[in-house]
Amino acid sequence: MNNNNGSKLYLFSIVAVAVLGGLLFGYDTAVISGAEKGLQAFFLGASDFIYSDTIHGITSSSALLGCILGSAISGYLASKLGRKPSLVFAGILFLVSAIGSYYPEFFFFSYGEPSVELLIAFNIYRIIGGVGVGLASAICPMYIAEVAPSNMRGTLVSWNQFAIIFGQLVVYFVNFMILGEHTNPIIEKVGETLYAVHPSSDMWTIQTGWRYMFGSEAIVALIFTILVCFVPESPRYLALIGKDSKALEILSRINGKKAAAEILHNIKSTAEVKREKLFSFGFMVIFVGVMLSVFQQAVGINAVLYYAPRIFDSMGMGNPMVQTVIMGIVNIIFTLVAVFTVERLGRKPLLIYGSIGMAIGALGVALSNIVSVSPLVPVMSIMVYSASFMFSWGPICWVLISEIFPNTIRSAAVAVAVAFQWIFNFIVSSTFVPLYNMRMGDMGDKFGHCFVYAMYGVICIIAAIFVYRLVPETKGKSLEDMTKLWQKRR
Repeated sequence: MNNNNGSKLYLFSIVAVAVLGGLLFGYDTAVISGAEKGLQAFFLGASDFIYSDTIHGITSSSALLGCILGSAISGYLASKLGRKPSLVFAGILFLVSAIGSYYPEFFFFSYGEPSVELLIAFNIYRIIGGVGVGLASAICPMYIAEVAPSNMRGTLVSWNQFAIIFGQLVVYFVNFMILGEHTNPIIEKVGETLYAVHPSSDMWTIQTGWRYMFGSEAIVALIFTILVCFVPESPRYLALIGKDSKALEILSRINGKKAAAEILHNIKSTAEVKREKLFSFGFMVIFVGVMLSVFQQAVGINAVLYYAPRIFDSMGMGNPMVQTVIMGIVNIIFTLVAVFTVERLGRKPLLIYGSIGMAIGALGVALSNIVSVSPLVPVMSIMVYSASFMFSWGPICWVLISEIFPNTIRSAAVAVAVAFQWIFNFIVSSTFVPLYNMRMGDMGDKFGHCFVYAMYGVICIIAAIFVYRLVPETKGKSLEDMTKLWQKRR
């Protein structure tokens, strides 16, 4: 270690472990995209209840209920247990969820026999994983922001978003490989709200394929849980609970001894300001943080990510799983744009440009359902929409949420903001299928296709205006500078 400059290798190694939590976050939330049709076909075979569009929407999104709970308690756990133990707990929940979703029958039900009780058990396991996602989504970027030097914080927190998107891309490939020569089931509409599985459908996909997709997460969850045991606790958390010598040791390894002493002094000087009162710095700081989370989900991105194969299939552009993998690669590329420009361009410009790009893409999809165009047009519009999110709201929202709040309210404020993010994620994801399938007059189901994307496009425009008017630029500011910024704005 260099005593003057600190060790970048040490910093990068602990950040690499933390971003594995982001990878699990992405893996868990996107695994449903490949499994949802097989899962739907499986439960359509139940004889004791009717598996409707609404139930499928809730089942596909049930993990998000756990995400809401996990993010809501993340502030309490991060403050009482610490950032590191909370991440270990999240890893255990990921592992339990992966195994349980693979084999929801466990000791209580007959294997392969769908029923309402089995559906409840499956959703419970998905909710358990969601709690882990909620914890990781709040605490991983918080942890990275608290260990990172101010001149690298935006880039390092952005790597967490890269890991989320990479996790989604990995699971797209895994789902594709698991499916192999098999095919997704053919589901036919047989009534206003009733569906049936076509007799020619591949039974392996219905009985087994979706299980392997959910179970594959257990490998990554186990690796994360083991590795996170070896990272240090956040130095800012240690300073806030009075363990100054340990905090100084970690800060010295990261920043060098001279800088570490100054950083610790700044942390301690802000730690005395109205400790742990959420509105100590006024209403606006909480409002901005919450609305950043709300807009990140209200623009509709997760509806696209979760149901990507279904959307591409409806556009008639070849193998939908291949299209989904291509979209995942595009997402990775444009997330890297944010990683390498966030410290140069700043947070606000990227959010505004991304909002405009998303609005163009979403409205392009909406218009393609009114005007007769080549299927390539809506496919490219979806790609523009998704890519624009990936260099803006995807990573930058997490950067801002992790750094915008003062030290003394950060864990509680991040928990509130991220809880709102998951609430709106659930609202968007659970309503997408019913909205997408809405029918009206001569347009038929094209009405729903048009309406839902037009709505997302309008929300993107509102998001751009919100950022321009209310969100402060945090580029180059230390976490301790946030205290002064919000004291002036109060």
